Amino acid sequence: MMKIMVLNGPNLNMVGIREKDIYGTVSYKKMIDYIKEEALKRNVKADCRQSNHEGDLVDWIQEAYFEEYDGIVMNPGAYTHTSIAIADAVKAIAPVPVVEVHISDIQSREAFRHISYAAPYCLTQIKGEGIKGYISGIDAIINSVHETD
Repeated sequence: MMKIMVLNGPNLNMVGIREKDIYGTVSYKKMIDYIKEEALKRNVKADCRQSNHEGDLVDWIQEAYFEEYDGIVMNPGAYTHTSIAIADAVKAIAPVPVVEVHISDIQSREAFRHISYAAPYCLTQIKGEGIKGYISGIDAIINSVHETD
């Protein structure tokens, strides 16, 4: 069974509560349950974590490398647009594949959201698919790992 870490950054625990027109009405718990269920259908264990703290995300990215995870699906939240530390952590763990996911289409939102510091070091960036984007991210990692086998 593959092992993929699913990381969520600041305020993602508020999915289903905040800005429902952008992030939807599904609660964070239901989103995580959905991700885990869909992952299991793909023979993947999804280790889902959320923090509002940048250092936690950096620590978990490094942990994924040292604990030999098959990849990371990461929604850095607002840290997407501000965190060089997260970008450096993603860059440091290559060749572990990382997929950046955003529930909304960040390119159609405020200009400051168009910049992602981590995206250049990620396998791909998925945006605007709602919570299904996490599953697209898992699929991208599965495909990437099978291509290297």
